[in-house]
Amino acid sequence: MAQRSDRNAGAPGPDVPTAADIRRRMAEREQEKLAEAARKQREEDEHQKSVMESLHRPLSVSPEEVVRRVAPLVRAAAERGATEVVVYQFPNELCTDRGRAINSGEVGWEETLTGQPRSAYEFWRDHLRDKGYKLKAEILEFPGGMPGDVGFILSWK
Repeated sequence: MAQRSDRNAGAPGPDVPTAADIRRRMAEREQEKLAEAARKQREEDEHQKSVMESLHRPLSVSPEEVVRRVAPLVRAAAERGATEVVVYQFPNELCTDRGRAINSGEVGWEETLTGQPRSAYEFWRDHLRDKGYKLKAEILEFPGGMPGDVGFILSWK
């Protein structure tokens, strides 16, 4: 093999980028990743906003449809020997006090409900209470030590 005698012998060819080019490309890729993450976060925020707006509206399903959805939950729980089951879970933002009255077990907590949770409570009051079902509301989680989602627990003890 012949040795090259020109001064570029052993030097990388023109296809090897400079260190500055590599750093610039790495910075561009990082910016692309950040832009994509920001886009995804905006989409998620918009979706969450849409979900929350829909939950603020009263339920638009018939009592028969509610029964059709709840009955299998009750039957399955009873088959397991349980005497209660969570039938509905919703963000505490749907309470005018963000779930404080529910968390404190205050009388009149149901007055803090808005939108679909209010409709769900009214469904229990109008259709299930007289059949012997009890309803309690409970904070189901405490992210960061603060009240999170609320659950409606239907019981038949």
